[in-house]
Amino acid sequence: MLLDPAWEQQQRKTFTAWCNSHLRKAGTQIENIEDDFRNGLKLMLLLEVISGERLPKPDRGKMRFHKIANVNKALEFITSKGVKLVSIGAEEIVDGNVKMTLGMIWTIILRFAIQDISVEGEMISHKHNLTGDTLHWKDGLAFCALIHRHRPDLLDFSKLNKDDPLGNLNLAFDIAEKHLDIPKMLDAEDIINTPKPDERAIMTYVSCFYHAFAGAEQAETAANRICKVLGVNQENEKMMEEYERLASELLEWIRRTTPWLENRTPEKSVAEMQRKLEDFRDYRRKHKPPKVQEKCQLEINFNTLQTKLRISNRPAFMPSEGKMVSDIASAWQGLEQAEKGYEEWLLTEIRRLERLDHLAEKFRQKATNHENWASGKELILSQKDYETATLTEIRALLRKHEAFESDLAAHQDRVEQIAAIAQELNELDYHDVASVNQRCQSICDLWDKLGTLTQKRRESLERTEKLLETIDQLFLEFAKRSAPFNNWMEGAMEDLQDMFIVHTIEEVQSLIAAHEQFKATLPEADAERQAILGIHSEVQKISQSYGVKANIINPFSTITMEELLNKWEKVKKLVPQRDGALQEEMARQHTHEMLRRQFATQANLIGPWIQARMEEIGRCSLEIGGTLEDQMTQLKQIEHVIVAYKPNIDKLEGEHQLIQESLVFDNKHTNYTMEHIRVGWELLLTTIARTINEIETQILTRDAKGISQQQMNEFRSSFNHFDRVQCYYIILNSGEVEFARIMMLVDPNATGLVSFQSFIDFMTRETADTDTAEQVVASFRILAADKPFILVDELRRELPPEQAEYCIMRMPSYAGPGAPPGALDYTAFSTALYGESDL
Repeated sequence: MLLDPAWEQQQRKTFTAWCNSHLRKAGTQIENIEDDFRNGLKLMLLLEVISGERLPKPDRGKMRFHKIANVNKALEFITSKGVKLVSIGAEEIVDGNVKMTLGMIWTIILRFAIQDISVEGEMISHKHNLTGDTLHWKDGLAFCALIHRHRPDLLDFSKLNKDDPLGNLNLAFDIAEKHLDIPKMLDAEDIINTPKPDERAIMTYVSCFYHAFAGAEQAETAANRICKVLGVNQENEKMMEEYERLASELLEWIRRTTPWLENRTPEKSVAEMQRKLEDFRDYRRKHKPPKVQEKCQLEINFNTLQTKLRISNRPAFMPSEGKMVSDIASAWQGLEQAEKGYEEWLLTEIRRLERLDHLAEKFRQKATNHENWASGKELILSQKDYETATLTEIRALLRKHEAFESDLAAHQDRVEQIAAIAQELNELDYHDVASVNQRCQSICDLWDKLGTLTQKRRESLERTEKLLETIDQLFLEFAKRSAPFNNWMEGAMEDLQDMFIVHTIEEVQSLIAAHEQFKATLPEADAERQAILGIHSEVQKISQSYGVKANIINPFSTITMEELLNKWEKVKKLVPQRDGALQEEMARQHTHEMLRRQFATQANLIGPWIQARMEEIGRCSLEIGGTLEDQMTQLKQIEHVIVAYKPNIDKLEGEHQLIQESLVFDNKHTNYTMEHIRVGWELLLTTIARTINEIETQILTRDAKGISQQQMNEFRSSFNHFDRVQCYYIILNSGEVEFARIMMLVDPNATGLVSFQSFIDFMTRETADTDTAEQVVASFRILAADKPFILVDELRRELPPEQAEYCIMRMPSYAGPGAPPGALDYTAFSTALYGESDL
């Protein structure tokens, strides 16, 4: 079938203009449609532009078979898009067959320009609707009506004249070319002078109008999407700036405080060091607690920001260098370490100064004690009382002198200690070391003099020792027997008055048995008392026989018979008192045993009850049969039961208070302590509250992400399965790279644990329709009319003022070829929003 020449002319002109409207995006044009497509290069380029896909690499050779190969690649691509090519071969296109070339171009227009209209179909749905009777388009009113319908600001349809088709057509074509970026594809005269315009040419022209108007609607949608994305980004940036500010202030405080804590310059007195310690305590009580709260709030803000970024599919926030949460934690740890060391140093220095003061005080005490001991010793050693003394007195004086010599020898070590302390005070540069040295020298001089006098007195006493020997042996025997007996009575009085602390009936019984054993030894002790009393009586008898007038004093013992008798009477009184005290303690222990049993009865009921409720909460949180609201209802019921059980805990607390007031510390009738019950009760309250919060969070996530209850149950079932059998191999089989990507999403801190909330976030992010960098790029491309760059005026025209200025301030300049001054690179800006590149 031959093509009408007029129609052919219209098709050539229309198809050429349509092709050039797309090829100009690639920086090229065609002039003769059948000649320019013969080598297949521009044909393949046209298909790449209109489809957005890459075709196989073309052959650059100039031979015929190279051209046929290129055209075949183009035809194969068209066929792969579901288009059936009838009688169109590569050889005809290479040979410049006009009919075949126009038919091929028409097929491309149908598939890539008009078919989309039929699918999206807001303006038109079928071929008939697209053109109808082509005669309707001859007067130009249809073109003008189409423009007026979508852009009433471009023409006044009421002023058009049906009888002026040439003016109407030229008006429509001029407006389309100037304002809608639709090239002029037909001359008005060609349409008017043809009885019936070519249907394909009209369809092609009208489809351009549709795409132009549809693009405007897409631009509005794209602008809304960009506003939404930028709004989220601006809010996140404010949170990032606030985090940076708070982190800087906290780090600055730590940097100022740490050197103060690291200062180790000691003071000279304990009082000054005590003032430093008070300053440190003020820091601990007043200055540090607000900073602890700021640190905690900073970590909460950081976690909230990261959660918002993760939910909005944004990259994680990376604070400035040195301001990470870990950096703050590290600086805080350094502060804590300096603080700990500072306190230890203060206490050590105070102890050192106290040691110095202690040494000085110790010297003064020892010197005073020695001086008191030595006071009068020189006079005693110089007197001659032995000249008029009796034999007994002489023997006593001799023994007394021997005792003094022993005492003198014992004080040798004390004098040496005084000298050693004085030497240490000299080495430590004690401030009053001069008075210490003077006093030490006086003590040493007196010590030497006492040694000389002691030797002279011994020689005098030994000369008269043999004169008196009458009652010496009796005094000695008395001393030997009275001392052990006295020690026994003193020990018995201590034991009988000893405070006892017992916790069980068995311990009281053990004390009673020991007391009975002690009472069995009393007859033997009384016999020893009678024997000592007999020695004392013999001494008195001898003194009377020899007419000793002076009071006789036993030189071997300071213990008197009167003291022994008084102590014996006291022992006899203490025995029944001890009996009564032990019986009272036995009654008290019986009362304690009753309190233990009462507490154990209640504790053995409450402990298992708490465990049962914990297990019930665990089962409820793992169930997947019902809805989240059902789980929430069940958990609320459990919470009500727990609250109603509180009086039992209070009752147990009252019984525990009675036990504490009675100072009962152990209970063999139960393994539960009040601390165990408190911890279990608090854990139960915490668990039910946390579980209810988790269900509420899941409900919020479900509603926010549009997750169905069935999906929620599937997520819970999958998570429970992985958590129970640890089927990590399923993830590993997906590939190491994919596994690493998943683990970075669900476990960014590499703890080795994945919470159910993280699992839900991952699954919703994987399945939900979220904004991506590619979608934002596509939206900007629509606003830029398919240009790889966008202008400032276009941003201000299409976006609200705040969002437009935000983009202008942050969008880098476009560095590609053919860009006018001020062109901006929206691709780099969009990928940077999602962390896929750096601005």
